[in-house]
Amino acid sequence: MTKSPPAFTPLTMPQSRTAQLVEQLGGDIRAGRYKPAERLPTEQELMARFEVSRTVVREAVASLKAEGLVVTRQGSGAFVAQNPTGKPFRIVSDDLRSITEILNVLQLRLAVEVEAAGLAATARTGVMLEDMSRCLDRIDEAVEAGSFAIEVDYEFHLAIARATGNPYFERFMRFLGTVLIPRQTVRAGMDDPRARRDYLAQVQAEHRAIFAAIAVGDPEAARRAARAHLEASRERYRTMVRDAV
Repeated sequence: MTKSPPAFTPLTMPQSRTAQLVEQLGGDIRAGRYKPAERLPTEQELMARFEVSRTVVREAVASLKAEGLVVTRQGSGAFVAQNPTGKPFRIVSDDLRSITEILNVLQLRLAVEVEAAGLAATARTGVMLEDMSRCLDRIDEAVEAGSFAIEVDYEFHLAIARATGNPYFERFMRFLGTVLIPRQTVRAGMDDPRARRDYLAQVQAEHRAIFAAIAVGDPEAARRAARAHLEASRERYRTMVRDAV
């Protein structure tokens, strides 16, 4: 007899779609509706059943992987882990409900990304620098197109983590995902195209300062530039929240 898949319903607010997908799939796995080593539905199937984007599906799978509930195999998809764990620490967009929580994430980023920038300045290769440069160009293009440039901003920070030569920096950044970009969760004051463009132009100037220090191989300058960027992000976030009140 063919096994019937768990019931699916379209995802709705107020919870973020990623958080809902994580909770539903995680609940199905813990309840035994998906067995150890069983393959989860494909990206396309999950997108159709939950009526969500590919980005939501990928972020949800990354969160489930970080929890130890699933494993991924290149070219084969996501599978339930042999010994699914409980519910450890994770961060998804829906967790970030207050300025304190956002600022805590930014503080966590300071502890990791400042050192990552310094390490990248000593370990980066020409290919890695080209990757960072392409990300910066794509951010410029996204801003010109009126986008918030969240995904490619994240890719730039991920490229720096990759350039450290320590795979755990990249894995940690992938675990955080795009929630580490403040404008992912708070866009107050950014409805005005001019204000948004000015905001993103300043962010991009800070990105280029980090890149310049990494490119010339100056670890201390890279650390200073990364710290300046993240501290400025905290202040911009405070301003956005204050102006929205």
